[in-house]
Amino acid sequence: MDFLGLSLTELIRSVGYLGIFGIIFAESGLLIGFFLPGDSLLFTAGVLSSQGYLSLGVLIFLSLAGAVLGDNVGYSFGKKVGPLIFTKEESWFFRKDHLERAALFYEKYGGLTLVLARFLPFIRTFAPILAGVGRMPYRVFLFYNFLGGMLWAVGLPLIGFYLGRVIPDVDKYLLPLVLAIITLTAIPGAVHFLKVYQAYGRERR
Repeated sequence: MDFLGLSLTELIRSVGYLGIFGIIFAESGLLIGFFLPGDSLLFTAGVLSSQGYLSLGVLIFLSLAGAVLGDNVGYSFGKKVGPLIFTKEESWFFRKDHLERAALFYEKYGGLTLVLARFLPFIRTFAPILAGVGRMPYRVFLFYNFLGGMLWAVGLPLIGFYLGRVIPDVDKYLLPLVLAIITLTAIPGAVHFLKVYQAYGRERR
């Protein structure tokens, strides 16, 4: 699996801990971060930590910090701009459809959106922004933000670390493993998202 012409293992080795933190931070709360490979990056970094390239403790700490802090930035941005964000002109990195679908998801599931959305690209980036737009109480936001961050930013590296330890020559199977883990972890959120997506489609008709 490549990103910007580099395999994920090459990318991780090139950017190091601060690069991992920056990618997770951007994908978690910045509008321009929706295209970043957060799931596969975390899992692959966990595999690399099982091989001694990274410290698992440092990886988990920085990943969790990036996820929680990134969501806080998204929440603050949403709270500041409020409904005006829905009038923003579309561009190559901003699609109003993504925002509107995430809004429906948030409206239906409230704080739980912040947990489910961690495992769904696009929704993951917009969910904290919409929590701010909807003026979710900060204490409630912080709880769900931290819970989602723990499951995603800690869970995926740990799964990668464990599989890297138990599977011989795990590098040979990295791509199918990444795809399988991303698919399995996304299923609960995807089921709920599809229901919301169908409702969104009916409303647009």
